[in-house]
Amino acid sequence: MDSRQRAAAVNLGDVVPEAASVFAVFRQDSKAEPHVHVGDVHAPDPEMALVLAKEQFARRDPCVNLWVVRYTDITATRYEDADLFAPATDKSYRFGGSYREQQRVYRRR
Repeated sequence: MDSRQRAAAVNLGDVVPEAASVFAVFRQDSKAEPHVHVGDVHAPDPEMALVLAKEQFARRDPCVNLWVVRYTDITATRYEDADLFAPATDKSYRFGGSYREQQRVYRRR
């Protein structure tokens, strides 16, 4: 991570009030599928967060694994720094829209 990216990072604990007691919950439906964020729970510690997450998010649907992550342990980019994700070079020719545009240009010839 270079200095520009470090300056753009923000800890969710600085953004979300009461983040120390908020846990993000990720559920895995089967071993072949990725963990997916399904919601948040409020708990005093990770063990209690797992119990609450199991009751709230794994009671009805199939589930093989749960993750809980305290919001204060998550570092994210700022929405104002979305230009970090812009590609360094123009590769719009890779998108299907470019193909249609090229066909339109060729028809004019």
